[in-house]
Amino acid sequence: MTLPVARTRDEAHLYLDLHPCERCGSVETTWEHALVAAPEGLAARYAGACAGCGAERRHVFGLPEREVGAGPFPTFGGPEPSQLLDAGEWLWVADLTAGNVPADDPDAARQALAIAVAAVEEVVKFVPPGEDQVPERAFWTDLGRQVRGAEPGRFQVDRLLVVRDAYRRLAG
Repeated sequence: MTLPVARTRDEAHLYLDLHPCERCGSVETTWEHALVAAPEGLAARYAGACAGCGAERRHVFGLPEREVGAGPFPTFGGPEPSQLLDAGEWLWVADLTAGNVPADDPDAARQALAIAVAAVEEVVKFVPPGEDQVPERAFWTDLGRQVRGAEPGRFQVDRLLVVRDAYRRLAG
């Protein structure tokens, strides 16, 4: 079995935040990160105890073929689409983050909108060259398929770019 690749630390932590403890549903975990040997090769292991119930939590991710340079927060990945989150999950993250921009904290608002911009850019990475929308195969989770099913037209490139640009303008 091939390990899904976490392209960056930011992407791994977002994935961990979206996958709560199976026992109690809490996402509160202090994660310890280590490089480990796996049958597939070198891997990144995140492990910790759930703050809600104490259950041991562990996720192991493959490493990217090439290192993604550190950029401004958030840096979710390089030019290739994510293997951890599908296109619908990325748009869900963008919607959730942009919908909760704090009105009384300009720095936090800019950070939230930066996450929303980056999440929409992640959706666009699923669009094959020469096509104008995210293909159906880019939705492999229940949440991702629900987001797509609710409004499939949102996954057209032109609409995604309009949303991304609007978030950029709001971030100032």
